Amino acid sequence: MRLLLFGDLHLDAAFAWATAEVAAERRAALRRTLTRICDLAVEQQVDAVCCSGDLYEQERFTPDTAALLRSEFARISPIKVFLAPGNHDWLGPASIYRQVTWSENVHLFTEPELRPVPLAAGITLWGAGHCAPATTAGFLDGFTATGEGVHLALFHGSEQGELEFEGAEKRPHAPFRASQLRAAGLHHALLGHFHTARHATDHTYPGNPEPLTFGETGERGAVLVTVASDGSIGRQVFAVATSAVHDVAVDLSGIEHSGEIFERVAAALAGLRGTARVTVAGEVGPEVEVSLAGLAEAAPAGLSVVPRLGRVTVRYDFDALAAEKTVRGQFVRSVRAADELSDDQRRRILITGLRALDGRRQDLEVH
Repeated sequence: MRLLLFGDLHLDAAFAWATAEVAAERRAALRRTLTRICDLAVEQQVDAVCCSGDLYEQERFTPDTAALLRSEFARISPIKVFLAPGNHDWLGPASIYRQVTWSENVHLFTEPELRPVPLAAGITLWGAGHCAPATTAGFLDGFTATGEGVHLALFHGSEQGELEFEGAEKRPHAPFRASQLRAAGLHHALLGHFHTARHATDHTYPGNPEPLTFGETGERGAVLVTVASDGSIGRQVFAVATSAVHDVAVDLSGIEHSGEIFERVAAALAGLRGTARVTVAGEVGPEVEVSLAGLAEAAPAGLSVVPRLGRVTVRYDFDALAAEKTVRGQFVRSVRAADELSDDQRRRILITGLRALDGRRQDLEVH
C-alpha cells in the first residue's frame, strides 16, 4: 500500500509579514504546490493521497480555491483522496468541504471521532476531523481500533510527549501522547499541525510543504508512506515546494556612505529567487544614513524582498572627539568624566548625544 501524505498547505494564508504584492505571490506558490503534489501522486502511482488538515484557511478562502481543490482531486481519479480537516480548515456550515460536490474518489472525514475506512485487504484507515476552530479534544482519548489487520490513523493533532496535559483553557488542538497510538491498536499515524517535519517510529508529521514564513528548517514536503502487510512502514520525502523563502543577513560594518548599503545587499541577493527577508545590521560610520528605502531594487529578477532593520550601531572615535575644542568635544569630555556612569551607559549617552548634535536620525539602536 502506497500513500502520499501532506498537510498544512494553508491555501489562502494571509502572509501578514509581507506586502500585498509579495503575499499574493506566496499564495500563488501554495496553489502551484498543490498541483505538484497531485502530479506526484500520479507519477508515483500511489493508492491514495492523505491530507492531514489545514489544507486551506477557512477565514480567507475564495470560490476559486474551492474550484481548484475539486478540479485537482478529480483529475487524479481513481486515486483515492482522504481529507481530515484541521483547526484552520475546520468542518463547519460554511466550509469548502460542505460547499463542494466532490468527485467519487474523495473521502472526507466528517466526525470529531475516528471512523474507519478500508484501504485494502487487511489495512484500515481511521480518520477524524475538527468540527470547530478550537478546543477539539484528543481523538485518541478512549479510542481503540477494532478488527484484525493493520490500522492506520489520519488526523490533525498535537503530540504532547509524555507530559501531563495542562488545564482545559490551555489545551492545544486535539492533543495526544505518542504512547496512546500503540495502546489504541494503531500501527502508525499520519498527522498534521506541526510545521516542522517529524518522522517518529509510530507517527509522521510531513511539515508544511511550501514555505509559510522565514526561518523554517529541516526536510519537508510530501511523504510517500509504504505500508507493509505487517504494519511496518517505509518513508520517502519528496520536495514539492515551487518557490523558496530566504533569510539573508547583510553586515554593514565598515561602510562609509549609504551607497555601500545597496551594493552589499545586491551582492548578498545575487542568484536568489523566490522571497527574501533582508536584515541589515552592523556598525556604521557616523555620517551614514541607514534606510530601508530602495533596498528592494537591489534584488535580481525573480526575487521579492522584505527589508528589515536589525541591530545597527554607530562608530565614533571618542578620543579624537574629546580633543576637539567644540561643543561636541566638551560634551564627550563631560560624559567621560561622569564617574557614576557605567561603561555601557556612557557609550549609549555619547552616541545618542553626538547624533543629536550632528542633527542625525535617532532611530538606530544604540549599543
